[in-house]
Amino acid sequence: MSARPNTATRIRTLTAVGATRAFRITVVPGKNDFYGLVLEETYGETGNALAAHVVTSTPAQTSRITDAVFAAARGSGHSPSVLAFTRKAPIRIHEVDGVRLALILLTTQPLTKHARVRAIVAGVNAMSVEETYYWYSKCIGTESSRARKALRALLADD
Repeated sequence: MSARPNTATRIRTLTAVGATRAFRITVVPGKNDFYGLVLEETYGETGNALAAHVVTSTPAQTSRITDAVFAAARGSGHSPSVLAFTRKAPIRIHEVDGVRLALILLTTQPLTKHARVRAIVAGVNAMSVEETYYWYSKCIGTESSRARKALRALLADD
């Protein structure tokens, strides 16, 4: 018999990834001092870190949830003034604040009624961290359109 070790008994050594997960907001200038946003999920600290697009919002959509965008910036240690119309560099947002903002952007995008938008923003802000991660995973997964619709119905059903 051979003295070779069985492949099932070999121990693999995995190295931890040193990159931290976060989000970044890129301001997209619009007309008359209004701006849209691009929200990306990032891994790493540098400008060329691995990034995955989450959602893009128009200036009209962004203007309806400005308070949530400012809250995400403040929660990540930035002044709301970093969200200037002329901003070129992306703004790094902590993971928890980015997940909340992503949920708000994803679920309010197709809405036109301001009362429903406000109800969704308030509902997402009232969620625990675990709930936001659960809904975020659902809202960007394979059944994302159904999950977004369900979350809208849960938080702002008229």
